[in-house]
Amino acid sequence: MTEPKIPPLDINNLDADAAAILQPMIDAGRPWNIFLTLAKHPDLAKRWLVFSNHVLFKSTLPPRERELAILRIGWLCKSEYEWAQHKIIGADAGLETEEIERIKDGPQGEWNLLDSLVLKATDELHAEKQISEETWDSLLEFWSEQQLMDLVFAVGQYTLVSMALKTFGVPLDNFLTGWDPA
Repeated sequence: MTEPKIPPLDINNLDADAAAILQPMIDAGRPWNIFLTLAKHPDLAKRWLVFSNHVLFKSTLPPRERELAILRIGWLCKSEYEWAQHKIIGADAGLETEEIERIKDGPQGEWNLLDSLVLKATDELHAEKQISEETWDSLLEFWSEQQLMDLVFAVGQYTLVSMALKTFGVPLDNFLTGWDPA
């Protein structure tokens, strides 16, 4: 896609509703294109931000493993924006560059058991819309039920976000690097 279906708002020309939604991001120096696009629907953006903030900042998942799942679902959904943004967030959460690249290959390979299970659960959610009993029971050896609930909602949230980003044609921010989805 060369032109966005829904172009991001101009940060210098915001109406009062969009400005109210975007002010925390502007204050943090992060008025990213995803937010500038979603702020075109302030009521939706306001409610979505509550949920997305839980998933990204307040869930019970350890940040590194959360980012494994988010990057994997971004890759599976072929969402370049999601992948590009979460490469940065994933690195901040402790993922090494080599690990981030290996996420593309899925759960097989040189992962520890928990990492492999997180990737497997993400693949199962993507393909079957549920985590298999075997994977669920194995994850319960590491995590609580609440953590597994947060995993399901993280994968679901970032599937939704990937669909929105791709459908709306949200352009990469100038600090994000694209990919070769081969």
